[in-house]
Amino acid sequence: MATHLFDLDGKIALVTGASRGIGEEIARLLAEQGAHVIVSSRKQAECQAVADAIVEAGGSAEALACHIGELEQIEATFACISEKHGRLDILVNNAAANPYMGHILDTDVAAFEKTVDVNIRGYFFMSVHAGRMMREQGGGAIVNTASVNGLQPGPMQGIYSITKAAVINMTKAFAKECAPFNIRCNALLPGLTRTRFAGALFDNKGIYDEVVKTIPMHRHAEPAEMAPAVLYLVSAASSYTTGECIVVDGGLTA
Repeated sequence: MATHLFDLDGKIALVTGASRGIGEEIARLLAEQGAHVIVSSRKQAECQAVADAIVEAGGSAEALACHIGELEQIEATFACISEKHGRLDILVNNAAANPYMGHILDTDVAAFEKTVDVNIRGYFFMSVHAGRMMREQGGGAIVNTASVNGLQPGPMQGIYSITKAAVINMTKAFAKECAPFNIRCNALLPGLTRTRFAGALFDNKGIYDEVVKTIPMHRHAEPAEMAPAVLYLVSAASSYTTGECIVVDGGLTA
């Protein structure tokens, strides 16, 4: 018998950092399951390219640029969504910043501020705005892309790892306080995944080889391997799941 647990027909979904990598694969999969996907990242042209590809494949999508490190852009984004759709059922906070890779003692203020502004402040206020809309409409689902680095700091990725640990606790805080409004909040914790964002790790063969040795599956992931976990977390299949962090890392943290 067919199941409809993963159907997203009629749902409005906003995916940030969706112009490439994990975010793009999430946007494509949610659209395949029937959601109207708002493809968002900093550059409108790149968002539009992904939205056009989704529509060409038979899905429903639009592009809406937003730099989540800028509070004014977050406010403008939700004003636009409210005016055009009147609701938001799904938010996937996937955009992230990792401008510095090096020894933690050499972290400069600019890199620190950029990482915190996007990965913590951005996720927080995106969730606040989405949560307020969801509260008014009777519920919704939020998924934050954190990282296994939030559980154990990655090599030479101090401030990034610290912000991802904050995202994990943020996820639990929103889950607890928003559950009475039928708003669920969960997190995806990817392991080593081949994306342009993680390019510095793949370009450094020494670090890459050391990391792969610690992965029981002895390989990195592809972005498309992350999207199904998000589909579960935003669908009816996870109706009693909130405050959880799903680790998809090939067994790295087992």
